[in-house]
Amino acid sequence: MSWSKLKQQLESFLSPALVGRVEYLASSYRYLPDKAGLCYLAVDKKKVLNMSDKTTLIRWYQTELEIKNDSGIQIPISDEEIDAVRKDTKGVVPEDRLQVMARSRKRTELAKELMSAQSSLSKSNFVVVANKFLSTSIEDSIESKDILLNILALVDRRVGKKRMLNMTEKMKVKHPVVQYFYELRLSTL
Repeated sequence: MSWSKLKQQLESFLSPALVGRVEYLASSYRYLPDKAGLCYLAVDKKKVLNMSDKTTLIRWYQTELEIKNDSGIQIPISDEEIDAVRKDTKGVVPEDRLQVMARSRKRTELAKELMSAQSSLSKSNFVVVANKFLSTSIEDSIESKDILLNILALVDRRVGKKRMLNMTEKMKVKHPVVQYFYELRLSTL
């Protein structure tokens, strides 16, 4: 599918409140078929999603340690996760320490997931991911670990107010760029 047709289809799924605010932009290298073109998302004429651009509004993590130490990431833990730690330690650890250990485990898992998603985004071909978005359900795109699929789903008109409000807890552990688009969409409800 050509870029213009793909762009047209993606824009047809934009939430009415975001039409004209969110833009899909691309540049390609016609005579260098082995070199990928640049694709990025702009909000209000500012490039938001472009990993190679140093002026981007979103923080890109360089290491897992940065993610673990980021106070902006709030990690909710469940009773099942605390019980798993209790079982692993054979019940000899104080209750308040169990929560710290469970949160630490979850933070490590989250850091690995975010780094993996971020690195796959830098290597991904926007056109391939956009075509995948157009052929999968909106639920699968929201639940995906792919940052770009999450963003395309969040700005989609098929995601309503109730679903957006129910996603608040899930969004706390997503990449900052996904959180940015979530907040953008919430501001239009």
